[in-house]
Amino acid sequence: MKTTTLYQPLAERMRPRTLDDVLGQPHLLAEGAPLRVLLMNGQCPSLVFWGPPGVGKTTIARVIASQVDAHFIALSAVLAGVKELREAVAQAQQQGRGLLARRTIVFVDEIHRFNKSQQDALLPFVEDGTITLIGATTENPSFELNSALLSRLRVMVLKSLSEEVITALLTRALTDKEHGLGASDQALPAHWLQRLAEAADGDARKALVLLETVYELARAEGTTDDQVLVRFLGQGLRRFDKSGEQFYDQISALHKSVRSSNPDAALYWLARMLDGGADGNYLGRRLLRMAVEDVGVADPRALQVSLEAWQAYERLGSPEGDLALANAAVYLACCSKSNSVYTAFKAVKQTIEQTGTLDVPMHLRNAPTKLMKELGYGEGYRYDHDEVNAHAQGQQCLPDRLKDKVFYQPTERGLEAKIAERLRTLRGQ
Repeated sequence: MKTTTLYQPLAERMRPRTLDDVLGQPHLLAEGAPLRVLLMNGQCPSLVFWGPPGVGKTTIARVIASQVDAHFIALSAVLAGVKELREAVAQAQQQGRGLLARRTIVFVDEIHRFNKSQQDALLPFVEDGTITLIGATTENPSFELNSALLSRLRVMVLKSLSEEVITALLTRALTDKEHGLGASDQALPAHWLQRLAEAADGDARKALVLLETVYELARAEGTTDDQVLVRFLGQGLRRFDKSGEQFYDQISALHKSVRSSNPDAALYWLARMLDGGADGNYLGRRLLRMAVEDVGVADPRALQVSLEAWQAYERLGSPEGDLALANAAVYLACCSKSNSVYTAFKAVKQTIEQTGTLDVPMHLRNAPTKLMKELGYGEGYRYDHDEVNAHAQGQQCLPDRLKDKVFYQPTERGLEAKIAERLRTLRGQ
C-alpha cells in the first residue's frame, strides 16, 4: 500500500535544530552570551521571549527543550484555556516522577493573550518547579503580563533580523538538499534573494514563505525574468501594528523628531506610519498636539498650519492628503520651539491642587448690584485702558496667597523672545 508523506512548509523544514543553527540573536546565543551559558550548564530558568514576529521565539524554545532534554508542551494562548493548562500540569507532574524523571517545558505562544486568571493559574507550578515556563510575546511584557508572573520570568529580548541575516537564511534554504529546496545557488538571481529579504521586513518565517512561493513560480514559468518577481511581490507592507508597541514607538519617534527640529526624521517616521496603515486623522491630531506642546507661542502659526493640514487630510483623504500632513511635520520640525506655556499650565494646575479654592481679590470682582458695591466688590480696580500704555502696572490679578507667583517664563526663541521683552517692560524690569 502506498503511503503519503504529509507536506511540510519550507519554514517548518528549515526550523533550526541546534543553538548553532539559530541566526540573528548573537546577544543571547553566541559563545559567552547569557542564555547560551545557562543552557550549556544544563540550566533553564522560566523565560519570556519578547520580539517581533518571525525572529525565532518558538524555535529557540524548542531548541532549549532539546538542549536540556526536557519534555516539551506547546500551547497557544489564543486557543488554550484552563482545561489545557491543567492537562499540561498533569503531564509535567507525570514526567517528574520515577527514576527517569524529566523536567517539563511548557511553551505558551502569545502569552500576552492570557487573561489575569490564566496567568495566575500558572504561578504555583512555575514557583514550585513543576513546569519551566517559556512564554513568547510580541508585546511589551511589562504592560501585558501581571507583575506576579513577570517577577518569576527572565525577559529575553529578541531583535528583528537584518536583511543580511535573512539573505543568508534564504541562501541556505535554497541550497539545502535535506531540508530546503535542494536547488543550485544559481537557481534564483542573488538580487532576488536580497529583494525577498527586504520584503520580509525582519521576519524569517515570511521570508521562507516568499522564497518557496517565488521559487515554484519561477519554475512554473520557466524564467527568472525580474517581472516575475515584481508581479509576485507587488508593494509589500512594512511591519506595523496599529495598536501594539510598534505603533507607540513610531509615534514617539515622530514626536521626538519634530521636537528635535529634525525634518528628515519627522518625514521618515510620518511616512513609515502612513505606509503601515496608520490613520491619517490620528496623525493629524498628534501633529496638532506637537504644535501646542512643543512650539507654543514661539511660532503661533504652527497651530494654524497643523490644524489646516489636518482639515486638508480630512477633505482629501489618502494618498493626496498625506502631503498636507508632511508639510505640517516639516514646518513643525523647522519652527522655533518652546514648551513654556505647556510647563506653565502644568505648574498652574499643580498649584491649584495644592492651594485649593483661593478667593478672587476684591478689586477684580464684578459688582452688578448695590449691595456688592457696598461690600467693596470692584473697589480699587484700575481700568487698564485709562493708564499709560494701556497697562495698570503693578495691579494684582492673582489671589493674595499667590500675588507674586510667576508661572510663565518665556524663552528667547522665535516670537516668544519679543513676548519676553514685552513682559519685562510691563513688569518694570
